[in-house]
Amino acid sequence: MNQTLLYPLIMSVGVLISSVSQFMLKKAAQKEYSSVLKEYFNPLVIGAYFILFLASLCSVFAYRVVQLSLGAVIESTSYIYVTVLSAVLYKERITVKKIIALILIVSGIIVFSM
Repeated sequence: MNQTLLYPLIMSVGVLISSVSQFMLKKAAQKEYSSVLKEYFNPLVIGAYFILFLASLCSVFAYRVVQLSLGAVIESTSYIYVTVLSAVLYKERITVKKIIALILIVSGIIVFSM
């Protein structure tokens, strides 16, 4: 696989796993804890921050080849991931406003890639 495909793919994976880490943090925030230490030092929170660290490494590694303008477009796909994951994991409704926003995001990505 050549670099023009590999590095954007690495960045996309990083964006996806950072979205997953956001959901882990949301799940941890929904729980009640007996102390502040347990709130911030539990396996779910530590795991989420570790995943976020890995996602950051993916971005840093990919930006060695990926143009900054393309990187911003790839990073914007996180809104799509978060919306879909919210609907699947938390059964959140996808409203008309969210659909319009996703259409605008995807349209921007398509326009940029032309």
